[in-house]
Amino acid sequence: MALNIEGFVAPGFERVAEEFERNFADRGEAGAAFAAVRDGRPVVDLWGGLADRAAGRPWRQDTLQLIFSGTKGLVAVCLLMLIDRGLLGLDDLVADHWPEFAAEGKDHIRVRDVVSHQARMPGIRSPLAEADLTDPQKLAGLLASQAPDPDPRAGLVYHALTYGWLAGELIRRVDGRTVGRFFAEEVAAPLGLDIWIGLPAAYEHRVSTLEYAPDWGAGPAADPRQLADDELFHRIWRNPPIFPADRIPWNSRAFHEAEIPGAGAIGTARSMARLYGCLAGGGVLDGVTLLGPAAVEQGRSPLAEGTDPFSGDPMAYGVGFQLPTPLRALGPAPDAFGHDGAGGSVHAAWPRKRIGFSYCMNRLRDAEPVDSRRRALLSALWRSTEDR
Repeated sequence: MALNIEGFVAPGFERVAEEFERNFADRGEAGAAFAAVRDGRPVVDLWGGLADRAAGRPWRQDTLQLIFSGTKGLVAVCLLMLIDRGLLGLDDLVADHWPEFAAEGKDHIRVRDVVSHQARMPGIRSPLAEADLTDPQKLAGLLASQAPDPDPRAGLVYHALTYGWLAGELIRRVDGRTVGRFFAEEVAAPLGLDIWIGLPAAYEHRVSTLEYAPDWGAGPAADPRQLADDELFHRIWRNPPIFPADRIPWNSRAFHEAEIPGAGAIGTARSMARLYGCLAGGGVLDGVTLLGPAAVEQGRSPLAEGTDPFSGDPMAYGVGFQLPTPLRALGPAPDAFGHDGAGGSVHAAWPRKRIGFSYCMNRLRDAEPVDSRRRALLSALWRSTEDR
């Protein structure tokens, strides 16, 4: 392996290590980790590069990474656990669990609409400050008080942050715990995961520092014409700006410690792969049962399919999970389910291959529909399992 790349691959998975190396040599990687679990056991665990370029801090075995919308997959697991326990149903009215949500004509919206980005609540109309993003209960209250978005495209559009505030408040109303606490106690602790939705101060020193790639902002969803005059785009992505051009607020302690359930989880690729390895095995790993097989199947059953109104890319969703589309954002597996994240990361399960995997990195890119670093790793992982 190249200098400063560490870890291991099981026999037969060497091509994954080769592509991981090429990400640094040819694809401009800064710092990253990639891990895969098969039949509950690690088969790939790689890390390398810089966790903080300015400080010269190397990416270590225990480096933590913010995973942006990969958080939605964690929230999906929490929702499915409540469904599996009979405490929540996809056909339940949201207002049955959250009475205030019925305001302004939202009494017909069901849980299935929230979890599949069809709730017509993709953004908040009230002007927000950056600090408001760290106050989930305030934002849930604002969503409860506003009417469904009248824009025709809002019937199926990515709820970039509001998915988390809506789903997180549902979890709190049903269970009594915040989504961060529920995940910590019901998922992370039983499986021994280094993942948090709301990072304790004791682990802050392990977090890598995000940086923009030179071509950041070149993606189709950042078309200046949309930024100038598309009100729906503004409600989703610019109230307030999620990724200001001059800095990355997601590097701050305030964002790390907050429970931002649509985008704020922090963890290791190793732990994310272990979680999805559990799901790939039907919800059971090392004697820990997170979900019954029927709940896992329900989670990856299609609820919505369509086209992103800004990028034109295909979309498909189950219960909070992204599902396969022709883009192969989750890799070549036709039965994949999971979630990717802003900048290029991805975390998912391939059930027929009995594999869970995770790619985490700190250099953010958006110029390609599917990041070339991710595509190379997942292609190599798939080829490593073709005869297995």
